[in-house]
Amino acid sequence: MFDNDPDLFWKNFRLGTELQVSGTFIYNGLFQLSQLEHFYFEEQLFEILYNLAVGLERLQKIAVILIEHRPGMDQEVFEKTLITHNLVELHNRIKKHNALNFGKPHLKFLQLLSDFYRSDRYNRYNRSSVYESNRESRFIKFLQSELKIEIKNDGFFSTPNDDRIRRFIGKLVEKTALQTYGVIRAEAGRIHIYVDEIRSESKAYKLFVAKQFTFEPERYLQRELFVHLMRSKPEKGFQEFLNTIEPLPFDGYHTNYYIKFLMDFHHHVDLQGELDTIAEDAPLKKERMEMVSLIGTDVNFEFEDGED
Repeated sequence: MFDNDPDLFWKNFRLGTELQVSGTFIYNGLFQLSQLEHFYFEEQLFEILYNLAVGLERLQKIAVILIEHRPGMDQEVFEKTLITHNLVELHNRIKKHNALNFGKPHLKFLQLLSDFYRSDRYNRYNRSSVYESNRESRFIKFLQSELKIEIKNDGFFSTPNDDRIRRFIGKLVEKTALQTYGVIRAEAGRIHIYVDEIRSESKAYKLFVAKQFTFEPERYLQRELFVHLMRSKPEKGFQEFLNTIEPLPFDGYHTNYYIKFLMDFHHHVDLQGELDTIAEDAPLKKERMEMVSLIGTDVNFEFEDGED
């Protein structure tokens, strides 16, 4: 079917990979938002906006190609029309041929991402940026305007990120992504290709198939598993293995803070300093490090009688 038709191969396989790429970027942006503790550090907001802008733009371009491209058209001219970072313009191209039901907040958000990706992300390379507020502050102003809240980002008194904000952005991205993905599915059916198929257990699968745009289920599952592991008796093999390892004397923080690190180690590098201090007093042996490295892997410590 596809061997002698480069158009169909392009749309089915190359754009199929792009769909996975798109979902990966969107997932990463929402994941960073889920980890965000407050709005003070510009690079953290940059990471959220960058990933969401790239992911949604790539998703829109898949839809545009499937809608607008026709055999025999000037390929070079058509591909030049895809050289844009204007998410609102791409949205309008899709909307000409498909019903999209976006509210004002969704369009404002697309405009925010467009402005960020087209120009704001380069602003700090210009010396004139010293006279301007950081461009990530537009994201904060958007949240304040839409949610009717005040967000402070002045160091120790920064407003904490919360579930209301995470869910709000999640809902905006969800509607934008799923409606665009719906167009891709419809167009795939029209031209009889399978570009809309998503690899299971991928980042894109969580979004486009499972339709989950927050990480609340995973966060809750983490805690339930932690309760299970702490309150249940480990399998014999694992317990015997664990008993061969002497625990290090961590005592600089309270128990729940250590658990918080296990849930999200990116933002709690202070614990690495405690480990370094312990290792200075008693250097960690290679054998110990290799054994500890087995924890949380696919290694099965349970053996049947007679097995090594």
